[in-house]
Amino acid sequence: ITLMPGCILAKSSDKDSNDDSTTIVMNIFHGETLEEATANFTITIELNHSAAPIHSANMRKHVEDGNYDMTQFHRIIDDFMIQGGDFEHHSGTGGYAADWYGYCNGEESNNSSSCPRNSWTVPDEADNGLQHLSCMISMAKTSAPNTGGSQFFIMPGDIEHHAWLDGVHTVFGEVTHGCGSITTISEVATGQNDRPVVPVIILSAEIVD
Repeated sequence: ITLMPGCILAKSSDKDSNDDSTTIVMNIFHGETLEEATANFTITIELNHSAAPIHSANMRKHVEDGNYDMTQFHRIIDDFMIQGGDFEHHSGTGGYAADWYGYCNGEESNNSSSCPRNSWTVPDEADNGLQHLSCMISMAKTSAPNTGGSQFFIMPGDIEHHAWLDGVHTVFGEVTHGCGSITTISEVATGQNDRPVVPVIILSAEIVD
């Protein structure tokens, strides 16, 4: 299944290079609006800067910039994953890297000025030893290499191992609190293109470390 949506590296946000993790808290609701929500969830994600420094820095900066606030988990498949992070179109067709990491639409480049910002992508770090086990977070991308941007997907707690994704998509963190909520979200009713019938929305994402 294709999951949507040697270089000059941007600084790792303002992250201390000696720190090997970032803790993010996401508040999520299931409903057309917060006032109409039928369920509310809080999850904690720990990014692994040691295993996936570029992906972790990228997500940290997206959170710092508020890009994930009021975005949707636009694609949900039971027993597989929940996918979100398209702050551009909220449909799975958009999103891009939070900073310049030396890649334009998956192609290595030394010149950010020649690449439109919405074509900025991150290089794959898929061979980092982390696997697509339950409660892990990984980078969504096209079928082409080095095309991750802002979209991510999380494995629910009731799966064991999506081994066919290992070495292809980059695992860069883990849900350390609230993975049961990911499982609950993965079971919501969906319609065309695996989109939830009732939206599942990230109200806020904040760094707490």
